[in-house]
Amino acid sequence: MGFVEDFFTYETPKSVVVKSWTVGLLNRFMQLLIILYFVGWVFIHEKAYQSMETTIESTVITKVKGYGQSTLSDGTRKVMDVADYVIPPQGAAVFCIVTATRITENQVQGTCPEDPDNKKMRCQSDKDCGETNTHQVGNGIVTGRCVSYNSTLKMCEVRGWCPVELDESSKVRMADAEDFTIFVKNSIRFPLFNFAKANMHPDINESYIRSCAFNQITDLFCPIFRLSDIVTWANQNFKDIANKGGVLGIKIAWNCNLDLSADKCVPRYTFQRMDRVSERNNVSKGYNFRHARFYRHSNGTEYRTLLKAYGIRIDIMVSGKAAKFNIIPTMINMVAAFTSIGLGAVVCDLILLNFLNGAEKYKAKKFEEVFDNYDKQSKSTLSSIDLYKSKQTLVLSPDQASGLSNSPCN
Repeated sequence: MGFVEDFFTYETPKSVVVKSWTVGLLNRFMQLLIILYFVGWVFIHEKAYQSMETTIESTVITKVKGYGQSTLSDGTRKVMDVADYVIPPQGAAVFCIVTATRITENQVQGTCPEDPDNKKMRCQSDKDCGETNTHQVGNGIVTGRCVSYNSTLKMCEVRGWCPVELDESSKVRMADAEDFTIFVKNSIRFPLFNFAKANMHPDINESYIRSCAFNQITDLFCPIFRLSDIVTWANQNFKDIANKGGVLGIKIAWNCNLDLSADKCVPRYTFQRMDRVSERNNVSKGYNFRHARFYRHSNGTEYRTLLKAYGIRIDIMVSGKAAKFNIIPTMINMVAAFTSIGLGAVVCDLILLNFLNGAEKYKAKKFEEVFDNYDKQSKSTLSSIDLYKSKQTLVLSPDQASGLSNSPCN
């Protein structure tokens, strides 16, 4: 019955004014902290009065310009344009500028000895070139024969494009690659606000485009980037990355406050080395890939030139967010702020009820039980009267005492 009686109870707040400097200062300090948090952090820093969109529609078009020179193994100097060193040529957001090449010319389908740098393919007899010799890391399919590579060395024979590519062959390096320029055209749109913009200022003209170079401070809206500047801004050495290859990222961030003028919505560029972790590895450093150019002799025999290209791969990544005033998040955060102010009272109650002197007295003032049963209420009232009488001392004059003795209440 006691459990049932406790379950069917109702609690209502009771206001108790506590005249205490300690608790009063703590209460005002807590309220001040909460107000400063919502005003400074939530509304000013986080701009909680705005609705935000992080879904950005973006397109990137690129174009590389510049001429480079390569000196071939026979001393021939070859002038190379964008059709020679830009792969792929479609002007996408990811492309590679070839800065060095290892060339294997006049390859035809046939059989030939494997590359001597592949030590697993060295042999003394045909039994050393069996099924245990994998061809997946070599230059062709192993035929099972051990053939002479030179007067002192024998290698397993492979079937494929011959002669095989040799790692010891020298690279053909591209000169003047530092002066290559990259044109980056980026258009974005935030569908929630139907807001669109581009990284080029609408007032710029063709003469400006032909002469400008991007700079974060002086020429923010110039879409022309020098390759050497990109490498420098990514804290890299151009000679090293051009020799071994690497991956550089151009990050374009659009963080727009649409409550301000549209001119304030500008792109912010950052540049960094994307394959920095693999750069520290002992194997497979840098960035390279192979491609071939195919030809055909007059008799119909096909042959090719194999190119192992080392280059700087450029990845252009676009991100952004837009925000604009909205009454709904404003009201939600204002209600949360006013509600949170009451947190100070909770902390003060916790301290008053548990840690300060006179906590029991405060509990007696804050919590009071009221019964709907008359007998319990009467007993409680009589107990209170007895307690009151036991703790009161009356000092009466003689006349008051004689009058009190004749009173019916005596």
